[in-house]
Amino acid sequence: MPPESGLNVEIATFLLLRFALLLGHRRVRGQGLELEVRGEPKNRYPDLTIIREEHIQQLLQRNTIRFSMSPPLLVVEVVIPGEIQRERDYIAKRIQYQDCGIPEYWIVDPETKTILILELIGENYTEVGSFSGNDLVLSPGFRTLNLKVSEVFDG
Repeated sequence: MPPESGLNVEIATFLLLRFALLLGHRRVRGQGLELEVRGEPKNRYPDLTIIREEHIQQLLQRNTIRFSMSPPLLVVEVVIPGEIQRERDYIAKRIQYQDCGIPEYWIVDPETKTILILELIGENYTEVGSFSGNDLVLSPGFRTLNLKVSEVFDG
């Protein structure tokens, strides 16, 4: 897998800082968090993950959310340029995260400068919306985030 672009790292770091201000640094995890998923590969490393309060203690020894644990509240993937990478974030990861029961999944796309937000309704993700420009990001789980898409991409 190719290394992340500098832009992708900047975007993920910006979002990490914004969520840390909202929730506290212990509930926000960057790329080092391992997430067990079904299918191949068996593990994913989201660009950003918002964990539950109960995860803080559970992750002290190993930064892995296992099937036996509650799912994280949110995963964010910043799309790496390239057709295979786009397909992985928009299709493969979507299916795996949905299967894990993760309530919210963001696909942050630097190429189109959009943020697609998916919410788990029942057993399937439903598109909350695709946000761009000066749109306010409407997160079902984090309504007080107060974030414009332009801040993410034009910082």
